[in-house]
Amino acid sequence: MKEKVEKALEKIRPMLAADGGNVDLVEVTDDGIVKVKLTGTCGCCPMSQMTLKNGIEKILKEEVPEVKEVVAI
Repeated sequence: MKEKVEKALEKIRPMLAADGGNVDLVEVTDDGIVKVKLTGTCGCCPMSQMTLKNGIEKILKEEVPEVKEVVAI
């Protein structure tokens, strides 16, 4: 599943990079929890939680149905 998640993140990264940010995959647990680290401007943006849930999590769940939740660490 980790490979699928990484592939889906590659589709998301250009959108984040347009605003000076990025996302790093930290871990994918056996129960479908994806742990990521928002970097660049995304790491300190007040809207980062919205980006995480309404953007990254939504796309990952569409691309990789096994994903249950995405959390930032």
